[in-house]
Amino acid sequence: MKDQETHHHDQYGDWPPADGRHEDTAWQDPASYPRYRPQQYAQQPYEQPYPQPYEQVAAHVVTGTQAHPADGREAGPEAPAVPGYVVPEVPVSAWSIDTRRSTWIGRSLVLCVLLVQAGLSFRLGGRAFAAEAYYLAPGHHRIGHSGVYPVVAKAADAVGGLAAARSLSLLFMLGVTALLYAMTSRMFNERAGLAAAGLFAVVESTELLGSLATADAMALFLIAAAAWALVRTGRSHPSLALLAAPFAALAPATKSVAVLYLPSLVVLAVLSAYPYRGARAFLRGLFFGAGTLLLLGAAAYLSGGLDGLTSATTGRAHGTDPALDVLWRSAEWGGLVLLVAVGGAVDYVRRSRMGEMPWATGDTPGAVRRTALGLLMCGTALLAPVCQAYLNDDVSLFKHVGFGLLFAAPMAGLGISRLVGAHFRYPQLGIMVWVGVLVVGMAQTQTLYRPPDSGQMVNTLRKVVGKDGRYLAEQAEIPAYYLADSTRRDQWHGTRDIDFTDKSGEHHTGPDGFRRAVRAGWFDAIVLNGDVTPGTDKAITDALHGNSGYRLLAVLPSTDAYGSTTYRIWVKR
Repeated sequence: MKDQETHHHDQYGDWPPADGRHEDTAWQDPASYPRYRPQQYAQQPYEQPYPQPYEQVAAHVVTGTQAHPADGREAGPEAPAVPGYVVPEVPVSAWSIDTRRSTWIGRSLVLCVLLVQAGLSFRLGGRAFAAEAYYLAPGHHRIGHSGVYPVVAKAADAVGGLAAARSLSLLFMLGVTALLYAMTSRMFNERAGLAAAGLFAVVESTELLGSLATADAMALFLIAAAAWALVRTGRSHPSLALLAAPFAALAPATKSVAVLYLPSLVVLAVLSAYPYRGARAFLRGLFFGAGTLLLLGAAAYLSGGLDGLTSATTGRAHGTDPALDVLWRSAEWGGLVLLVAVGGAVDYVRRSRMGEMPWATGDTPGAVRRTALGLLMCGTALLAPVCQAYLNDDVSLFKHVGFGLLFAAPMAGLGISRLVGAHFRYPQLGIMVWVGVLVVGMAQTQTLYRPPDSGQMVNTLRKVVGKDGRYLAEQAEIPAYYLADSTRRDQWHGTRDIDFTDKSGEHHTGPDGFRRAVRAGWFDAIVLNGDVTPGTDKAITDALHGNSGYRLLAVLPSTDAYGSTTYRIWVKR
């Protein structure tokens, strides 16, 4: 005990003070410590309280308001205070320090998102739609004249039938979501990438495109691959933008509506590189645009022209659907995600730094570039709705909305990231938005996904068709697909158009052409259900009324996307 007291005396002198001052007063007057030696603490080694990358400054150590040299000499009162460490510049986009652990956590969460997406698409089943049969039937019989997708779908269908072809679309859509995550993480940060992938995975168009054996999923995957390649090479040499050109050129060859999104890709090539390359970023747009046009020109030359591209854009016939109805349906199917994307774009223009880096102050230059990027990503989501509203046509609109949402999703992911706030302060807000998109998407798919109940119709036709007849069906693709083993594709005719030549050599088209063809006994079997072409159906029914050349074989109740329907089958006597 005495040794402790002696040590205490050597360290701090007489305590309490010998003059009898109160302890509280002694604390208020530092001079009451007669033997206090501040320099002995300055000589002690400075312990770095922060891990790398902070750099310790060995010149001075700060104690109070007085700066003392590290060698222990007394500093004069005029010595300035020097900080003990220097904080390096914080990156603008991305979390401050990425580790292998955070990378694997992000990838694990993306895998969970992909599993949810796969479950939402896989739960949808049923018999083939007319659109699916349209792609699959030509793939069996006319591979050289059917475009890119039927060739790929034919291989899947040959292995596992319709289920395998639909699984191929699901794989394409899972690839789209993965590429979206990688692209958004590169553009903004990991949190925005996860939020973008989570939103895109549960929207109506993603669920449906992953469950339908159509060319849309493959075309969207090619667009996503081109966008990812442009963003990924944004900091590299401008010529590397050519790596995205094959994907962009192949997308319109897969589905012609993809041509609408090529200009957006060109602008993205410029904006994704401008912060790092400055004016040289315009060279990337030039390289990418020229390479894509060159490949498209070569493809058009080999295939015989650009008819396939113009048929779904400038050359597409006008429909009868009111423009406001088309826009309203588009808002129902993608409006919620677009609204979140607009909010994220507005906040991105106002404040470029990420909310998950609260220690980063100030702002970075480039408000014009951020504004242009927000307008590009959100505006691209409106291309298909506006185009089809102009054409008064809502055919396949529920699928085409997904093409635009691919571009809006990065901004929507950024909006969710900003909504959640720094350090995940308000996670309930992000969860609420995601659950809302999920519930709406599932409800919409239940309404839209109604495969036709065509089993009885196909089984009935199987007994009366063969390799030599000529057959008319309102949705000719469905019996042509399911009866491919007993008929050829060119034996089936739809009810949308006809070019009938009578015995005198005169050509007849439209409803009058169908009426004359039926009266002449041109078809060996006729199948109508009244959903697709009611005007043509009436002309055909009038020609069948009192016609002794045909007899009514079967009336079969069924359901499809339009509701309850009835298949009526006539055969030639």
